[in-house]
Amino acid sequence: MTNIRASAARVIDRVVAGRRSLDAALAGELTAHGDARDRALLQELAYGTLRWYFQLDAVLGALLKKPLKARDSDLRCLLLSGLYQLRHMSVPAHAAINETVQAVRVLDKNWATGLVNAVLRNCQRRQADIDVVIAGSDSARYAHPGWLVKRVRSDWPDDWQSVLQAGNGRPPFVLRVNRLQYTRDDYLALLQGQAIEAQPLVHACHAVRLASPLPVDSLPGFADGAVSVQDGAAQLAAGLLRLAPGQRVLDACAAPGGKTAHILETEPELAGLTAVDIDAQRVQRIHAGLDRLGLTAQVLAGDAAQPQQWWDGSCYDRILLDAPCSASGVIRRHPDIKLLRRPADIPALASQQAVLLEAMWPLLSAGGMLLDTTCSILAEENERQLDRFLSDHADAECRVPDAGWGRPGVHGRQLLSGEDDMDGFYFACIHKD
Repeated sequence: MTNIRASAARVIDRVVAGRRSLDAALAGELTAHGDARDRALLQELAYGTLRWYFQLDAVLGALLKKPLKARDSDLRCLLLSGLYQLRHMSVPAHAAINETVQAVRVLDKNWATGLVNAVLRNCQRRQADIDVVIAGSDSARYAHPGWLVKRVRSDWPDDWQSVLQAGNGRPPFVLRVNRLQYTRDDYLALLQGQAIEAQPLVHACHAVRLASPLPVDSLPGFADGAVSVQDGAAQLAAGLLRLAPGQRVLDACAAPGGKTAHILETEPELAGLTAVDIDAQRVQRIHAGLDRLGLTAQVLAGDAAQPQQWWDGSCYDRILLDAPCSASGVIRRHPDIKLLRRPADIPALASQQAVLLEAMWPLLSAGGMLLDTTCSILAEENERQLDRFLSDHADAECRVPDAGWGRPGVHGRQLLSGEDDMDGFYFACIHKD
């Protein structure tokens, strides 16, 4: 029989030491567990330990007499998951400790059973010392890497603590109702009829938040395209595009295709929609999503930074550029970002975004609009990016959306993580003269 805690330690180690994404690290390990409860526990341990990694790591450092060797990184990750169980889960302490000690043997580290037992029991006994350790570091207190704490504090001096706390929260499970099949009220009634508790999101007119996550195949009408899983913030993009019949629309960097589909649901009488993404495998996800929803678009595998390779020469009335970014606004959904993202990535990503903006601008018709969006909360990728672009393009003008959500900037609107039950996103509407 496989040990869930050992599996979790291997997954966490693949992220921390192997620098793999959590989704990729989990994929193989989940298939080894047939029981749904085992898979749920594995995911909880992996996601939770990574969510609180920087706090748990500080606690572990205080409880270990000397650091573990690099070759024992899996054991270190097991200890972190043990601390997570004691500090953040409702697992009885004796069960958490005993099962974690058993996992040491599965990892073939029998010599460390006493060490793991002692560390976890000391966690229970030395709470006052642990509180002092956590209070002594913003990184430990807010469970984010120190460099990111400084960035957020600099960019959002009045909100940085709430932003970081939101990054440690559990994300809501939000659906986008396909308006071509149901009104939101009708779908809410359908959910109520099946005793599924849900409520509408305030600012996203097609968004429904479920009280508890559910497997998608248990959602009424999912297989037939009635709903899709998509955060409320991502659902704001289609409305900001101000779509109308007869427009030609480009969705650049389109995978996995949620915004592509929402555009088609919002305005079914477009002259055409082209969805482009550089990742051929992720392009298949766009096709699969459109097939389930019964929607049609021109879907291309191509580099948005090199439009001459795929563009037909006809300009677009609307362009959605959802550029690669730090993903600092969606950390609550992807806690591995805290481990995988590095300080040097931010200027590199900003440079990539600038290249994409330059490449997209000639493809936009005069009088058209490019919606530049990121799931970032960092000014270098958002407002400062637009500062540079507008200074170089006299024919470009940003008009800040008039909306009841987020914070208006000089050029766009910023949603901070967790505001109104939505992820952190930035939106800038760039109009072309």
